Amino acid sequence: MTDDVEVDFGEDGLVPAVAQDADSGEVLMLAYVSQTALERTRETGRAHYYSRSRDELWEKGATSGHTQSVREIRVDCDADTLLYLVEQAGGACHTGHRSCFYRTIEGENVGERVFDPDDVYD
Repeated sequence: MTDDVEVDFGEDGLVPAVAQDADSGEVLMLAYVSQTALERTRETGRAHYYSRSRDELWEKGATSGHTQSVREIRVDCDADTLLYLVEQAGGACHTGHRSCFYRTIEGENVGERVFDPDDVYD
């Protein structure tokens, strides 16, 4: 029998969560998760995050349709960072790229653009 790991949400009530493609291992994005977002993710099997800029809970893909089905949630050794192993539908990045990590520090575009954000977001 296993017991749930107690996640350390810190003083601000948030932990970083890396979303990684469950099949390819590609890192798709990093976002923040509140306790409520984690509970919602576990209940629904769809990735939920907490937007620091909008100060609200959000479900990945609720607007764009580019959802993340969560296969597994892992927690790091300090219990203060999460890893979502996901099946990504469409692009993970609001810029239209498959991954938010689509460019090098030198500015070279090395990622695949999979949708036009002007067609998806108003």
